[in-house]
Amino acid sequence: MSFTNLGLNDSLLKAIKDQGYDTPTPIQKQAIPVVIEGKDVLAAAQTGTGKTAGFTLPLLERLSQSNPKMGKKQIRVLVLTPTRELAAQVAESVETYGKHMKYTSTVIFGGVGINPQLATLRKGVDIVIATPGRLLDIASQKGIDFSALETLVLDEADRMLDMGFIHDIKKLMKMMPKQRQTLLFSATFSKEIKQLASGLLNDPVLIEVARENTTSEQVSQVVYPVDKRRKRELLSQLIKTKDWRQVLVFTRTKHGANKLTKQLEEAGITAAAIHGNKSQGARTKALAAFKSGEIRVLVATDIAARGIDIDQLPHVVNYELPNIPEDYVHRIGRTGRAGQSGEAVSLVCIDEHKLLADIERFTKSKIKKVDIEAFRPDPDIKAEPIQNGRGGGQRRGANTRGRSGGNSSRNRSTQRSRSRA
Repeated sequence: MSFTNLGLNDSLLKAIKDQGYDTPTPIQKQAIPVVIEGKDVLAAAQTGTGKTAGFTLPLLERLSQSNPKMGKKQIRVLVLTPTRELAAQVAESVETYGKHMKYTSTVIFGGVGINPQLATLRKGVDIVIATPGRLLDIASQKGIDFSALETLVLDEADRMLDMGFIHDIKKLMKMMPKQRQTLLFSATFSKEIKQLASGLLNDPVLIEVARENTTSEQVSQVVYPVDKRRKRELLSQLIKTKDWRQVLVFTRTKHGANKLTKQLEEAGITAAAIHGNKSQGARTKALAAFKSGEIRVLVATDIAARGIDIDQLPHVVNYELPNIPEDYVHRIGRTGRAGQSGEAVSLVCIDEHKLLADIERFTKSKIKKVDIEAFRPDPDIKAEPIQNGRGGGQRRGANTRGRSGGNSSRNRSTQRSRSRA
């Protein structure tokens, strides 16, 4: 099947051709016709399967099929994403595929000034891509009108649940027309996602293009056992001896990302860190330098890396394993995208043996272990507990908004997560 069989107009087909694509991915083949029909969708697809184009293409087609209401231009499509990077990625997709069409769009997230965003919304736009926290701020100032909204998209809904955004989303949805199309896209299909969908979607079409909890077959996985204190040394050796030119490295904490970046630079390896404490300008600059090859290593935390979309990224390294098995699937899904092969390397110390077992249980697969004699772990070292619970220190030190009342840990976690978006 080609894109010409999916009901897309000539302007969209031209934009697709400009990108060098001719065959839709499974998620695109299944989702595009259904979305064009106006049906609600609950879709699960592994990261890197073309999910973003799976909803941006049909939404642009739907915009072309009907005229907006008379008078001031109002929002017809809203896409909510958990992170700034993912919002920017979706906005780029909308711009890429809609370049031969007449429409207006804007992207809204925190970390930058709110006044220019308010000014853009006052002028009127067709499509808004936003993170929930900043959009709720704008809505509380009556800076946005949802009365003409036709379609709502919740992208990476599983991550929005993890980050505590569900309350913000429900507040926003109360401001929207009940008669609308709602699309929920997720990398995983957990019970929580299905429960969320049951309350938000109307008789949705279910689309699932990958088995639950599986990792991409395009990604080779390997574990190197190593003592914690020698991880940086092993990483540097792997990068140099294997001549890795583009490596995305995951750490558990923002402090760890900064420390590792400094150590790699001292070892003569160009690197930059990307995490929630970095300004949006710094994050954008680091990502651009990584994509262009100016730096070899991008060190990231899980939340900051959500939405990073790099064609043909060859290597992902788990410098520290994530505390949540689902995050492992998301991490290594940054490589092996769109049919390309990729390599996922995990440096595992004795403290992380339980995390590794949890990941293998979750993915229902054993990961190949490679023992490097020079870095063989010291048998006398005893395991220590992993600190900082679920977030692995990710949420420590984040600024709160002070908007949600109460003193519960859930409120504090939600506020901190929202401050990064």
